[in-house]
Amino acid sequence: DRVYIHPFHLLFYSKSSCDQLEKADVQTPKEPTFTPVPIQAKTAPVDEVALHDQLVLAAKKLRAEDRLSAANVGMLVNVLGLRMYRTLSETWENPRGAILSPVALFGTLASFYLGASDPTATQLQAFLGVPGEGLGCTSRLDGHKVLSALQAIQSLLVAQGRIGSQAPLLLSTVVGLFTAPHLRLRQPFIQSMAPFAPVILPRSLDLSTDPDLATEKINRFMQAVTGWEMNRPLTGVGTDNTLLFNTYVHFQGKMKGFSLMPGIQEFQVDNSTSVPVPMMSGTGSFPHWSDAGNNFSMTRVPLGGSTCLLLIQPHCTSDLDRVEALVFQHDFLSRMKKLSPRAIHLTMPQLLLRGSYSLQD
Repeated sequence: DRVYIHPFHLLFYSKSSCDQLEKADVQTPKEPTFTPVPIQAKTAPVDEVALHDQLVLAAKKLRAEDRLSAANVGMLVNVLGLRMYRTLSETWENPRGAILSPVALFGTLASFYLGASDPTATQLQAFLGVPGEGLGCTSRLDGHKVLSALQAIQSLLVAQGRIGSQAPLLLSTVVGLFTAPHLRLRQPFIQSMAPFAPVILPRSLDLSTDPDLATEKINRFMQAVTGWEMNRPLTGVGTDNTLLFNTYVHFQGKMKGFSLMPGIQEFQVDNSTSVPVPMMSGTGSFPHWSDAGNNFSMTRVPLGGSTCLLLIQPHCTSDLDRVEALVFQHDFLSRMKKLSPRAIHLTMPQLLLRGSYSLQD
């Protein structure tokens, strides 16, 4: 919640862009629209390797200004992601993990901002972290620049993830835009989201008669197109819905020097609960820091040049909730800087994590 001063002007509309917008408001040109094809229409499968190569190519084309914009948006993404994580954790009825992609969260809201007018646009801009109420056009976020900065963030992560890793990182973002039959969408809006989500699937189906059946159809469609298992029910599908905006993110990384252990091992969840899971182990020199005062330790396992799995372990399982609260109350980057190399043998579950949540809620 501290105050930051950054050159956000890189993300605002320029004077010339504002002049063009004013002319467009006067001329009000008619934008082309289209009706999404039915959900049962034949659809080519998502090629994740091609998406990976596309991001790597985008990273090679970045200019210094693009990297600065990415850094500014990255700061906003982290702040909003932290706020959302806190909100989600406060609403859990039972203790459970949350799989949260701050970039996907920010990109979804920025996409809404693209299609919003005041007062919604002003409220969304403030929610994204850059207040603009009562200011002129040149103090308004340019949604296209924001989404391009998100593409830069994803491309840098994937490109640098290739350094020293056994396998390339996969980071695939797919938007499913499901509408009621005969609803028309603006073509420029769909095209503008491409930097954030290179695969956008507008499809139509009956959302109102049987929401459960609509949910089942959407899950089947997305699983067939992406190959990802869709075993979590969608939330927010109701009889009054005419449009459903779903952002799907798939991230996959491989840790160098780790191997699966034979058979199934018992993993201790807390003092009284254990679950049988496949485990993996590896030995190496990992950045590590132990906080004796607060009884937890941090270990960073590299996935690539700038990508890592950060393991935070309470020294006592009963301290899990307290340690989680501590981690998100302190300056995270200062803790990361305290890590120093240490020879460690790590044994941990093979991680395959899935989650979903309703941004509207």
